[in-house]
Amino acid sequence: MIVFEKILMIVIFFAVTVAIGLYCRKNASNVGDFVLGGRNVGPWVTAFAYGTSYFSSVVFVGYAGQFGWNFGVAATWIGIGNALIGSLLAWVVMGRRTRIMTKHFESATMPDFFAKRYDCSWLKTVSSVIIFIFLVPYSASVYKGLSGLFSMAFGIDFVYCVIGIALLTGIYVVVGGYMAAALNDLFQGFIMLGGIVMVVLTVLNGQGGFSRALEQLSQVPVEAVPEMNGALTSFFGPDPMGLLGVVILTSLGTWGLPQMVHKFYTIKNEKAIYTGTIISTLFALVIAGGSYFMGAFGRLYYTPGQDGKVIFDSIVPQMLGDCLPDILIGVVMILVLSASMSTLSSLVIASSSTFTLDFIKGIWIKDMKAKTQVAMIKVLCGFFIVLSVLIALNPNNLITSLMSLSWGALAGSFLGPFIYGLFWKGTTKLGVWASFITGIGINVVNLLSPFTAPTSAGALSMIVSLLIVPLVSLITPKLSKNHIQETFSCYDEKIPVSHKFALDEVSE
Repeated sequence: MIVFEKILMIVIFFAVTVAIGLYCRKNASNVGDFVLGGRNVGPWVTAFAYGTSYFSSVVFVGYAGQFGWNFGVAATWIGIGNALIGSLLAWVVMGRRTRIMTKHFESATMPDFFAKRYDCSWLKTVSSVIIFIFLVPYSASVYKGLSGLFSMAFGIDFVYCVIGIALLTGIYVVVGGYMAAALNDLFQGFIMLGGIVMVVLTVLNGQGGFSRALEQLSQVPVEAVPEMNGALTSFFGPDPMGLLGVVILTSLGTWGLPQMVHKFYTIKNEKAIYTGTIISTLFALVIAGGSYFMGAFGRLYYTPGQDGKVIFDSIVPQMLGDCLPDILIGVVMILVLSASMSTLSSLVIASSSTFTLDFIKGIWIKDMKAKTQVAMIKVLCGFFIVLSVLIALNPNNLITSLMSLSWGALAGSFLGPFIYGLFWKGTTKLGVWASFITGIGINVVNLLSPFTAPTSAGALSMIVSLLIVPLVSLITPKLSKNHIQETFSCYDEKIPVSHKFALDEVSE
């Protein structure tokens, strides 16, 4: 009977998700509506879209398991950093300026923004390829985390879990576009909030309550620092520098990720940005803080194999399987489905729209009709999903490694160019190229010949991006004064913005 109830919950969730996609179908007939929701999305929907795109099974399963194991209760700092840096500061610093300047340029994607802001069409081409390539491993990591929990809950083969989730995501994204994804994010976000609270309370109760769980955790030795008593309950944990690297990667990274920044393009006005900032921050505090705090107690539930090897991706599924009753496992399935499918839909739309508008239309078919553009985006949505599934089915790929590579390469390439592009008139196109090269270079070199942890490489590339863009810009040719004046006129309300940049007006 319990198994039937779990399946019924999943079926109802699937039905609501698809119904929302079908409902939004009439509002996804052109590129502006399919990709941007008509730039008329309210604060609640945008804030939940931002938060649910931020946190997925990667955080709930992969990161919470691995970093809870490594850092103990101090892993909660990662969630706090996500809320304050990845949400609050991101909205305060970038929200208004991103909306205004992208609307001024009539840009629907980050590559198009780079091309028009820096007057260089090749930036659009190269950045669109970077996005398509490096969003795939992130999408694959989401599938792996989600399917691992499904296998635990229902005993269904991992392969069938991945394929089923991919099909469902593809249906509602292809049919309803951005608004379908955003409205589903709102629905799924409320499920996530209720689910994470129940899970944390149940995990603590399984060890006799908060105080008893902490006491037990304080007695667990850490292999890396055996001389440190109570390492897993200390303020900054057994590895403060490693913890800082994860905080930077997962918090600052959102500032340069195309699927996250895209949310600011769609919000309907500046007043909505203020409301969205508060909602998004509180959402991140509960979801991320709760996930990492829960993962801190993984050592009390998970036992390594006989060879002593810890399979990080299995920690959270095992602890939930041990401490949750069947009916709550069904709730967790809905929670993780909600988190993951919202992230997947965001990745699919960001990748396929960018590749269509900025690569195929930008280079090969410049006179592509509007209906053809929408059709091409939908086809690429399907291709992106299939590619992600193939990578996810590789058992040798760790969730955290896939996500770290993706976030590190993308944010390491785009963080500096995007932030300075919004604020500093002196940023040059060569400064942007330098960031692209170092962002990709650091992470790919570390992948092929590891010199540090993937999370540390990602964090390093972001810091380098913020440093190298201004350094190179100071010694390289500046953009024309007319171009800079026209670009930044959008922030001055006294100057009417009459000029609109067309896609094919960008020149080298």
